[in-house]
Amino acid sequence: MATLADIAGSVHATFDGTGGGTLGLDPAEKVCLFIVDGMGADLLAAHPSRAPFLASALSRVLTAGLPSSTPTSLATIGTGVLSGNHGMLGITVAVPGENRLLNCLRWQTDGPPVDPVTWQPVDTVFQRLARFDVASSYVAPAAFDGTGLTEAVYRGVRYVPADTLDERVAGVHAALRASRKAYVTCYYGELDAMGHMTGWGSPEWLDQLSVVDGLAERLAAALPPGGVLYVTADHGMINATDKVDLDRHPELTEGVALVGGEARLRHLYTVPGAAGAVLQTWRSVLGDRARVATREEAIDAGWFGPVDPALLGRVGDVVAVAEGECVIASSRAEPLEWSMTGYHGSVTPAEQNVPFLEIRR
Repeated sequence: MATLADIAGSVHATFDGTGGGTLGLDPAEKVCLFIVDGMGADLLAAHPSRAPFLASALSRVLTAGLPSSTPTSLATIGTGVLSGNHGMLGITVAVPGENRLLNCLRWQTDGPPVDPVTWQPVDTVFQRLARFDVASSYVAPAAFDGTGLTEAVYRGVRYVPADTLDERVAGVHAALRASRKAYVTCYYGELDAMGHMTGWGSPEWLDQLSVVDGLAERLAAALPPGGVLYVTADHGMINATDKVDLDRHPELTEGVALVGGEARLRHLYTVPGAAGAVLQTWRSVLGDRARVATREEAIDAGWFGPVDPALLGRVGDVVAVAEGECVIASSRAEPLEWSMTGYHGSVTPAEQNVPFLEIRR
């Protein structure tokens, strides 16, 4: 199955005249990519009546990649490579050799700031398209303008602040018409936020899904003649029914210097010589609730795609991928994450499968 990494190259191919890339996209000079945070393909397919416009166009499904989380997937869409090459290997990832974590979503860390360009050095599709005179724009909430995550994954775009639905439609409409060749990315995060709070499929989540459907229809109507709208997501979601509290299982943190990743995929950075014991403890305690592997096993299994040797230290010495509806978190150190209902990051179809819809004008 094609992945989110295939979007960048395929869109690039629609502009440079080399064909439609892996996804076989037809040529276009006005392209809008609408990214809906948390709108997994399985989730959308389960509620077609709440999103009739999108459901009617659902014909292709992509795989998000691991971890199925926002910073990882946005980097994958922006660069065209999987996490093992762009290095955004989770929400929190170790800064190698410094005994600290970087939160890739909020771009926060203890100690000196981390340069986004150094951390994620792969050229973006927006930078590559500029060589073909394609103007790239990013239409998203003003709060994300200038953040480390934006600089890491959206280098080369003109940022268009847009907080309301009307502002997003207007921003996309104007950006598509501002130059002869335009690639506009529009981001919507409220569906994911509601899913974390109330769970996917809840009445509140369904209301948000209907909002997304209406916005997608408006974006399609805003296309200029010959324009195309692609709709995708960064990941899906599961509702947790089984929570493992690290604070109630102190044996799980014995020999662990840093607990990274997120509740559905944990990177465990161990103290020297402890990796083997940590591996066995996690396997023993969690059983079939998680796949637990050494760094080498995870890389050999292709969990993160090909891994750049320079990024090996960002992968946990031990990696735990939650199965079913299990999450692994600390109720004390991660109270917000612990309190949530909806989660993502792992390998289940509900998290991995994302739609790729095409609407042409």
